[in-house]
Amino acid sequence: MDLASLIDDGLEVSIVGSFSRVGIALRRQLFGWEPLPDGALEGRTVLVTGPTSGLGRAATDALAALGARIVLVGRSAERLAAVRDALVARHGEDRFPIVVADMGSLDSVRDAVRRVEATEARLDVLIDNAGGIFPERHLSPDRIEATLAVLVVGPFVLVSGLLPLLRRTPGSRVISVTSGGMYSQKLDLDDLQSSGGPFSGSRAYARAKRAQTALVREWARRLRGTGITFCAMHPGWADTPGLAETLPGFYRAMRPLLRTPAEGADTIVWLAAEPAGAATSGALYLDRRPRPFDRVPATRLGAADRRRLWDAVVGLSGAPDPAPDGRAGRPAPEG
Repeated sequence: MDLASLIDDGLEVSIVGSFSRVGIALRRQLFGWEPLPDGALEGRTVLVTGPTSGLGRAATDALAALGARIVLVGRSAERLAAVRDALVARHGEDRFPIVVADMGSLDSVRDAVRRVEATEARLDVLIDNAGGIFPERHLSPDRIEATLAVLVVGPFVLVSGLLPLLRRTPGSRVISVTSGGMYSQKLDLDDLQSSGGPFSGSRAYARAKRAQTALVREWARRLRGTGITFCAMHPGWADTPGLAETLPGFYRAMRPLLRTPAEGADTIVWLAAEPAGAATSGALYLDRRPRPFDRVPATRLGAADRRRLWDAVVGLSGAPDPAPDGRAGRPAPEG
């Protein structure tokens, strides 16, 4: 192993060194990151959920600068229009269509799928970024706990619905934006909707993010050989409105070490624009390098657990399985 990789491994173990702005600064130097080439995404279409603030806005700005056509998906027509108008003013052309959708409502997500299918001839990249932490437990319009609905079931329905378009687009990829907080939580497959015991918004969020990354691994396994790459990434600790609002104590204590939104979004943009085949389908990335899915053995989800989670989410989606398991009836390897 080379020296740069040894230093990187040490940063990863330290957590603070890895997730803070220190980590991305050192890694940029250690691995000699080159700027992505101008026009790297010209002729490609990228869909971004949650593009109006934080990491989603930073990623959208960077992807637009690389020439992408960007489908902006969010809840607020007014905020989406403001982002579109700013991008048009900056780039001198309107390649930023708006789709108003609430990821917590399955009817709304399915309507978004229909609108994207009606207007887009290709979909090169789907970025699942929208999220939220809810201080109290409440249910979505589909009677699903809101955190699970927005972070897991809604995105699952979005990807499922757009699979035909992704299949038709050579080298397409799906990027799920997760959180390092998922390392701290074990997913309770018997209580995915956080109905047992006192509700904690941050705990429900971390568990939903763990479910999200487990589903990325299942998508990658089930669609192996289709040409679609499925990856997860986590941004480290970035200075975003969501962090300041939901974890104010952590935000105040760590603010000097927080990454900028652009630094947090860097790996999103790299995964979207890197050459086909450079990223491993089913992997989790931080700072352009694959990272472990688990830090604490007790939080680990094995292959059978991931299949069980998949089946549960399919059930909550109310739709047929978009990628039936070819290994059904046979034991799956753990890991």
